[in-house]
Amino acid sequence: MNYMTLKNIGIGGIITVGIAAIAFLTNPGEQKYQRYADSAIKTHFRERICTQVSQDLGVWLESQCHILINTTSPYLAEVVNQQTTRQNFLLFSIYQADLALPSPLPKYHLETIGILGNFYTYQAKKL
Repeated sequence: MNYMTLKNIGIGGIITVGIAAIAFLTNPGEQKYQRYADSAIKTHFRERICTQVSQDLGVWLESQCHILINTTSPYLAEVVNQQTTRQNFLLFSIYQADLALPSPLPKYHLETIGILGNFYTYQAKKL
């Protein structure tokens, strides 16, 4: 191997190690995920379920739906906490949750990746 090849391998290795170190240091933990999931679920319910209630039953019930979501926020956070599993791969984490909420609310299967300090839900299925 010549000097330029070794230099290129060295630079590539340093960049790879640097990116891996950043990913490792910014792999978000479970508490941050719980805050993210709680916020995402409330937003989903407000945008989808409360809007559907409004279309079906009227605007007054939509406002009651928003109040109900705000009131049950601690319960939703606890459900997320109990029904989520985390697989920590050091550079990123995968969170899987099967949220079984009281009827008439739908049940969901969620899969989210946490990487570089952020979360991305890549699968959300209504069961």
